[in-house]
This record gives sequence, C-alpha cells and structure tokens, in this order.
Amino acid sequence: MTRPEHGPAPAGPQSSAPGTRRRRGEPRTYDFRRPTKLSREHVRVLQIAQEAFARQATTVLTSMLRAGARLELVGIEQHSYDDYLATLPDTFFMVTFTIEPLAGKGLLAYPLDIAMATVDHMLGGSGAAEQPERPLTVMETTITNHLLGRLLQEFTASFAHIVQLQPELDGLEYNPQLAQAAAGSDTVMVATFTMAVGSRSGEATLVLPFSSFAAALNNAASPQLSESAQAKRRHAAEALAERLNLVPVEVGVRFTPLEVSSEDLLSLAVGDVLLLRHPSDAPLEVTTNDVTFAYAIASNHRRRLAAAIVPTPYAAQKDTA
Repeated sequence: MTRPEHGPAPAGPQSSAPGTRRRRGEPRTYDFRRPTKLSREHVRVLQIAQEAFARQATTVLTSMLRAGARLELVGIEQHSYDDYLATLPDTFFMVTFTIEPLAGKGLLAYPLDIAMATVDHMLGGSGAAEQPERPLTVMETTITNHLLGRLLQEFTASFAHIVQLQPELDGLEYNPQLAQAAAGSDTVMVATFTMAVGSRSGEATLVLPFSSFAAALNNAASPQLSESAQAKRRHAAEALAERLNLVPVEVGVRFTPLEVSSEDLLSLAVGDVLLLRHPSDAPLEVTTNDVTFAYAIASNHRRRLAAAIVPTPYAAQKDTA
C-alpha cells in the first residue's frame, strides 16, 4: 500500500536503491505491520544531533585527509534492519560500534571506494586512482580505525544533549548480510548523508537502534523544566481554567429529534402538522453543540418559561430496579 510523501516526516521502509531520491509527492512503501515510531519531535531532536555530527565530521575528514571533504545530512527515516540492509549493494564498507551505556550497536556505512580513497589520502596519495574492491588489509584497517575513532568522538559530542555515550569500535564488514548490528525485525533510525572525499561522492548512512534511544529521545523532546518554569505553567493552567469557567456556552432544550424523509421535508407547507415521537412522560434533552448532557421538564420561573433539571432517565430506572 502506498501513501504520498509530505515533507521530512518519518516513514516506513522503502525499497529504493542507495543514492536515489524520491521526487516530492512520489508514493513510498509503508508497512502497516511496523507503524511509525519516530515522532516529529524525535526527528527534530535527531536532526539537530546529526547535522552537528555532519559539520564536525566534515572538519575531521578535511583535516585528516588533507583534501576537500564533505558530509551533509539528507534525511532521517525509520526502517526495519532487514529492510535497511536490502537497500545496500552487495559490497559496502560497514563499521559497527557499541553505544555504551545503551544496549545494542550502531552502524556507519559508506561506499568501499571512498573508504579506500581515505586510506590513499592519509598515505599521501591523491585518491583519484581507481580503488580496489576488496577488504582492507591489516595496515589499512589500522589507519582507517584512527579516522573512525575521531568520527566516533564527534558522534559522542553531537549526541551529548540527548544521551551521554561511550562508543567503541566493534568491527568492520563488507557484506551487508553479515553486518549483524541488530535483529532483522528491529526498528532502526537511519540518517542518510551525502559524502564526498576529493573527487569521489556517495551516500553514507548512520544507523542507530530505536529501542535503545527511545527513552533518551523522549526526555530530549520534552526536557525537565526548572521549578520556576513549572510554577509559571501551573499559574497559566489555573488562569486558563478560571477563564474557561466564564466562557458563555449556548444550551438548548429539545424534544427527541424526529426523522422524516427528504420528500416529506421538501413538501412541508404552512399548516402541516408533524407528529412528535417524544413520549409524554419522558423528560426533554438539554444539549450543547448537539451533545446531550442533562435532562429537564418544562416549567416556569417568575412568569418565564423555564426547564427544571431532573435525574437522567437511565439512572432513575436503575434506582427503581
């Protein structure tokens, strides 16, 4: 089933290949078995953190590679882990890391040729040569781990306003099906970035488990207020309640509504009689905004027609029983 896309709100899993973007209004796949868990408030909090990470990562890449580099946030979405892996090519550079003290693991992934080019740059090369499509050697892994460690430091600083983390590198993987950062059905938050190193560009993703960050996101989206702020809110609520008690409300007293056909309604003329179905011993309905909230009988007060509130008929029947 599909639904049109409206803005950057979180969505269900999608099956588009990495690097492709949907046009505005283009339908996207939505799995009703996995309802959206990321609220707009969650996305807003995550966006601030991920944009900060992208800015700092850009600085780290540029200084360590001594080349033009850029990491720019594209969007944040919700996926199941299996559906996320299905969007990746058969060979990709994937880094798993712990997110202590939270449970689970995070995952940073970007094209293998960019990973090879970063090694080339750190060894003094231009990064422009054709890069091999193979796993990193031990020496290349050591060099890359130094860069990844710096990126994790920036990740920690960017997420400090959400939760204090102590991430550690866990391992490298090149086959998406072997990168077990989460169970296949687990909901993950996927931040997509445009990544450029020198003349190379591609799509990078930062994946985090939703269940591990849920409580921290809720707290960040609704931070604890100071005592003075809480007092102001209480005073505002009391003032609002006091004003609401003075708001005029239109109230009506009516017989039980009568249903007539449209033909009879259109043929009504002066002098016609409509037979009411209201029982003679039943009270009238007291309504506001077409909602019955009390019952009354016709009466008078100081020579004016009035309605005397009586017990609800259902309550009277219950008491009699």
